[in-house]
Amino acid sequence: MADLSTVLVTGAGGRTGQIVYKKLKERSDQFVARGLVRTPESKEKIGGADDVFVGDIRDSSTLVPALQGVDYLIILTSAVPRMKPGFDPTKGGRPEFYFEEGAYPEQVDWIGQKNQIDAAKEAGVKQIVLVGSMGGTNLNHPLNSLGNGNILVWKRKAEQYLADSGVPYTIIRAGGLQDRDGGIRELLVGKDDELLQTETRTIARPDVAEVCIQALKYEESKFKAFDLASKPEGVGTPTKDFKALFSQITTRF
Repeated sequence: MADLSTVLVTGAGGRTGQIVYKKLKERSDQFVARGLVRTPESKEKIGGADDVFVGDIRDSSTLVPALQGVDYLIILTSAVPRMKPGFDPTKGGRPEFYFEEGAYPEQVDWIGQKNQIDAAKEAGVKQIVLVGSMGGTNLNHPLNSLGNGNILVWKRKAEQYLADSGVPYTIIRAGGLQDRDGGIRELLVGKDDELLQTETRTIARPDVAEVCIQALKYEESKFKAFDLASKPEGVGTPTKDFKALFSQITTRF
């Protein structure tokens, strides 16, 4: 049996994290999968296997056991805005959002990701794949006003920290995430939010998950940061050659 790479997915209970974890499990001939979730409930939700660790990214000591002997880290943790109760869509207007105490983007997307990067570096991880979001070049992006959390500002700070860490990295700034089938669209990579000015600014979650895993296989993905979206289904050719996709990217940040 070949030496398999051990991959830890954090945020494995989340909607994209679950897909990455599942895809890794399906490729047990290439990878040993591990997940990190925040609660025992999340662990049960994704199958409750021994390879799923419960930890809090805001407390770096809880990350150490999960990172023991890990080759690759895929970071899919993110603060989640909650909708304030009492919103009535029939009355027009917009719902208001808030973040739970202690779970603001500053604590989750900045401190939490910094803790993961530091702990991974200490554990000797060979590469970190970080999934962020498009829109970070625009301080006035509507996402920043959600719950006054400045989520893209803090995500970008963590991305910069990773790029400066010395650990080989791949930063994927995903477009609008869609719960659709993957593997059937032509993927597009871009830089500096240029894709946000086009009609193609969304991406299926399974495609993001696939790019995370493919990034572990090719040197061409390392020390790079890029925006990721896809053409509509039926337009172009579904992306199969990930080495070529990563080769198109020249931006380090």
